[in-house]
Amino acid sequence: MRELVLLLLATIFVNNFVFARFLGLCPYMGVSKKISDAIGMGLAVIFVLLMAAVSAWFIQYFVLNPLHIEYLQTIVFILVIATLVQFVEIVIMKTSPALYRALGIYLPLISTNCIILAVAILNIRENHNLIKTVVFTVGAGLGFTLALVLMSSIRERLELAEVPKSLKGEPIAFIIAGLIAIAFFGFTGMM
Repeated sequence: MRELVLLLLATIFVNNFVFARFLGLCPYMGVSKKISDAIGMGLAVIFVLLMAAVSAWFIQYFVLNPLHIEYLQTIVFILVIATLVQFVEIVIMKTSPALYRALGIYLPLISTNCIILAVAILNIRENHNLIKTVVFTVGAGLGFTLALVLMSSIRERLELAEVPKSLKGEPIAFIIAGLIAIAFFGFTGMM
């Protein structure tokens, strides 16, 4: 149990996919202007991550490995992720049209979010069993959502602050992202 808790905390804070591995930066910068959009995107990514990682785990150990076609791993995982993203897009469009409009192009881009594929492949490469796969994947999703919410809360405040004209918008957002990444780097010594 202790090992699973440490794996979860390490994935959220120490090995955060945005701040330590620099994956998922496109949606991180694109959907972090409003907290409500960030939370919606984070929940969608957690759902897709979990479904994709568990599906990939079963496909790897019950289809690809027994048939000795492991070389198809990346293609099969991408197909699974694309299918799940389409499913999530349809569900959000039907249940929350406002969130669907707010997420815009970033919702279908979940399928190209490199965190989704990276988590599925890392679970296989690190020989995680099914429980560790779930914990690692949830931690990756929570870490991504934490990064989005932190950044969006700062960007909402920056809209009210006096920022030099040359730094308004994306330049100040990249500077803030770098400072948050440095702050998260401080967690490295704790684990």
